[in-house]
Amino acid sequence: MHEPEVLTGTNVSNVHHPSITPYLPAKDKATGTAILIAPGGGHSKLCLGHEGDSLAQWLADHGVAAFVMRYRLCREPDSEYTLDGHAMDDTRRAIRMIRSHAEAWNVTPDRIGILGFSAGGELAAYSAMNPLPGDLQSEDPIERVSSRPDFQGLIYPGKSSTFTVSPGMPPAFIAFGYHDREDIAYGMAKVYLKYKEAEVPCEMHVYSEAGHGFGFRANSQTAAGRWPERMLEWLIDRKLLSESPAATD
Repeated sequence: MHEPEVLTGTNVSNVHHPSITPYLPAKDKATGTAILIAPGGGHSKLCLGHEGDSLAQWLADHGVAAFVMRYRLCREPDSEYTLDGHAMDDTRRAIRMIRSHAEAWNVTPDRIGILGFSAGGELAAYSAMNPLPGDLQSEDPIERVSSRPDFQGLIYPGKSSTFTVSPGMPPAFIAFGYHDREDIAYGMAKVYLKYKEAEVPCEMHVYSEAGHGFGFRANSQTAAGRWPERMLEWLIDRKLLSESPAATD
């Protein structure tokens, strides 16, 4: 517990103290919408570069408050952490923390979503599937608010066969590559149909020239690389983003 995190390039491992790093837009650009970002990395590391900080900064530049989550990793060597336990506890706590600090961070409490890449996409999906209500009797003010995300972004998530959809779940935005592995390239198409059958609003983008891990890079000119623009358009359509965000120069 007293060991520091290990940074290898832009990847982080050995996370024992989960945290969120805020990227807040300027007050005159803030839209009130917030997104918690869960980076991928196969639950053995966190890819904070193309699946974390760069996207968070881009979102902040476009008026959306972003928070990059460092969660405990269940597949590191000798890890005693679990996905359903520790990693999901970290995810729910992060959503609650953003909601409980909404006023201070200039965020609208009912426009807080989660977006996850790959392994982080699993956490995003599970947080929408199994949210916990706030405990009004808790002495901890963070625990008094709900962990339910108001929307979810599932960017090439794993474990699609474990995803369930029920009426009333948060709307979903899905993006993945045609050349990804079968549990994603086929599996997420099947998940979209589950959303359709449950009448939960869902938008899906399949990029014909992409595989796994395309993430976000600010200078990308590929169709897959510009998926965040499509997500902001979707948020506006869903009235989860109150106004068209403008990028900084």
